[in-house]
Amino acid sequence: MAYKNRIAIFDLGGQYTHLIARKVNKLGADSYIVYDTINPEIRPDTRGIILSGGPNSVYDKDSPQVSPHVFKNGLPVLGICYGHQLMAQILGGKVIQGTVREYGAASLKIKNSGFLFEGIRASQKVWMSHGDSISKLPPGFKVLASTPGCRFAAIGDLTRGLFGVQFHPEVTHTTSGRKILKNFLFGICKCAAGRDNISEISILLNKIKSEAGKSRVFFLVSGGVDSTVAFTLCTKALGENRVQGLCIDTGLMRKNELADTKKAFNNIGLTNVDYLDESAAFLKALKGVHDPEEKRKIIGATFIKVQDSYMKKGGIAKSNWLLGQGTIYPDTIESGGTKHSSVIKTHHNRVSVIEGLKRAGRLLEPIADYYKDEVRILGRQLSLPREIVQKNPFPGPGLAIRCLTAKQSNRVLEELPLLDSHFPKRSFTVRALSLKSVGVQGDSRSENRVLVVDGNIPFNQLENISTSITNNALYVNRVTYLLGAKGILGNAHIIKCEITNDRLDLLREADFTVTRLIKRHRINKKIWQFPVILVPLQFVDGETVALRPVSSVNGMTAEYTKMPKKFTYELAEQLMTIPGIDAVLYDITNKPPATIEWE
Repeated sequence: MAYKNRIAIFDLGGQYTHLIARKVNKLGADSYIVYDTINPEIRPDTRGIILSGGPNSVYDKDSPQVSPHVFKNGLPVLGICYGHQLMAQILGGKVIQGTVREYGAASLKIKNSGFLFEGIRASQKVWMSHGDSISKLPPGFKVLASTPGCRFAAIGDLTRGLFGVQFHPEVTHTTSGRKILKNFLFGICKCAAGRDNISEISILLNKIKSEAGKSRVFFLVSGGVDSTVAFTLCTKALGENRVQGLCIDTGLMRKNELADTKKAFNNIGLTNVDYLDESAAFLKALKGVHDPEEKRKIIGATFIKVQDSYMKKGGIAKSNWLLGQGTIYPDTIESGGTKHSSVIKTHHNRVSVIEGLKRAGRLLEPIADYYKDEVRILGRQLSLPREIVQKNPFPGPGLAIRCLTAKQSNRVLEELPLLDSHFPKRSFTVRALSLKSVGVQGDSRSENRVLVVDGNIPFNQLENISTSITNNALYVNRVTYLLGAKGILGNAHIIKCEITNDRLDLLREADFTVTRLIKRHRINKKIWQFPVILVPLQFVDGETVALRPVSSVNGMTAEYTKMPKKFTYELAEQLMTIPGIDAVLYDITNKPPATIEWE
């Protein structure tokens, strides 16, 4: 592709740096990422600079910095989140730790239309992820927009072309984010859009041929859209005789998953795939393991052990092969794959063994720069069937990270009288589980408390309650609502347990029930992904299921799906007819502050 001018993206460790670059490219300009932000190499055809978000606080020692010259070279600058705060601090403003944090949706009121907000309504929904805030503006800057929790949500020095936004315009959940970026690129930076209309598939096929050389490719496939698209591209580029697929039954798959995958592959003519049952090996490797990161690393390493054993038995010389994977960009960034980024969770395809193969040039990942929505487009262009292209995402570690464990029993759930000042007439109780879940807060990984809210609450108030709790309670990253139980929440307790076949079968049955009912009621069309979590919270003699339906485009941000009230309660009632299930929770947390998966 050829462009007439460029935008430099300064990588300050943000989860969305690469996403900013992709958005800029899609809008018609070109972008390049700058990693050395102290001594940046700015290309001659650069028309503007964007400073990314990041996991640090600007006042921390060794936090990422940029050269002050960036603000004096005459190029327009847009700071996002951490970049917004860093620009303010460097130019004479002040940044402090906020008393109120903002995660997920916030209501933006535009005070100064034009420039960034040209053609945008005065009230907007934006997506936030910050704990720090600007408390004093730098000289020459004006307030352009505010939210209830952030006075300086957008600022600008209109004379020098310097702008900052505390929210993330690059994510899909910011309503007018695309328009804001477009205003910066073409209204402020004066970019002239232009690109060659070259088929993306053709580019990828040529790239695969170049990277593979004369090697053959051994591909781990799961039946999901990512690995299927990547495997199909490799087969199309190199031919079936040079590409061998292996689908491994880990014992951590959903009900009927392997049979459905075989049928789908046969229907589309992907015959260069073998199937292997290694469920015993994976379950043995996970025995006694409770830490989520350890689970992920063990599963990634076990995949490679199984692959090595398969190749050895088949007399396949590893020196003649590359390992192929359906890795997409969120796998890399959430695994801490860039210089300043935080590890949110280590994906199974980014464990140390895989990184070693990558350094050795033995790894082929044709869609590693793509996001889920882009992969679906590639799948349609490859004429893959809808049931594969639109298949809900399923994590590589499978049900291992949806089957929660506990090292010891805990008979007391902490009752929290928190937030009385925010809900002075509240009709609900809040209890904290001793279990923690993984979250993403301020572009950093968090392991914080899970809360259970119990009470007669209008469904249209659940998101407000969840957001208020996570923005004000520093130790919380996930809020759930109790839909139904066979006992009293105050008497419930955490039970000691680990991953077993019986618990996995119980989770499989619950997941199958949810999948069947959302399809029957056509609720599935509104849902991007629907994790079903088995929580070792016992009310009588069973465990608890947590429902985690989310709406998203690429998984980088997500809203919990507001399912119809009647259907949600019917679903809960149906689940509690399954022997071994005591209660049902509804996860009512957006991303951020909670990740989509609990672990």
